[in-house]
Amino acid sequence: MRSAFDPTLYLVTDTALSRPRTVPDVVRAAVAGGVTAVQVRDKDASRRELYELTLAVRAVLPPGVALFVNDAVDVALLAGADGVHVGQDDLPPAEVRALIGPDRLLGLSAGSPAEMAAALALPPGTVDVVGIGPVWSTATKPDAGAALGPAGVAALGARARAAGLVSVAIGGIDAGNAAALGAVDGVCVVSAICAAADPAAAARGLRAVVAR
Repeated sequence: MRSAFDPTLYLVTDTALSRPRTVPDVVRAAVAGGVTAVQVRDKDASRRELYELTLAVRAVLPPGVALFVNDAVDVALLAGADGVHVGQDDLPPAEVRALIGPDRLLGLSAGSPAEMAAALALPPGTVDVVGIGPVWSTATKPDAGAALGPAGVAALGARARAAGLVSVAIGGIDAGNAAALGAVDGVCVVSAICAAADPAAAARGLRAVVAR
């Protein structure tokens, strides 16, 4: 049985933006402020470093907060994460599902109608959550593709919802613009929390906006 997953406020970690604090310290504060899911992401880390980071983050998460690992299926399995998230240039979702088995969560990025169509064409049960974006251009991931805007995200989110998939919006989201997003089940942020002077307060602010 797959782990319960609350996508309301989904944090993707960034080791550089978190400094001088550690990623687990930022995650602990963010969860106290209302983050409901966490994805460990560090493209510069070795597999060993990513594994150790994932274990450290897992250690500070309370029950009910799902833990994903970006891209690294082996790390997700070894660290006992709840799921893995893959992008368009990572391993194919169907093959990832075969590797992780039926009980873990699988997220997939979709940044265009064609990518959403491909996600929806996968066998039922392959993907659980679709990350839609970027909503707005963001320096955190400059190669993320063209900004969709709130209307573009809403259109893709509606398609995901109609197919029974959970969706989260990502890309340039903060407490000042999150209210503009509709037709998605949650928002996914990086710098809005990782770079904040007070991650717990930043998470509380975002959670309040999303709840409205």
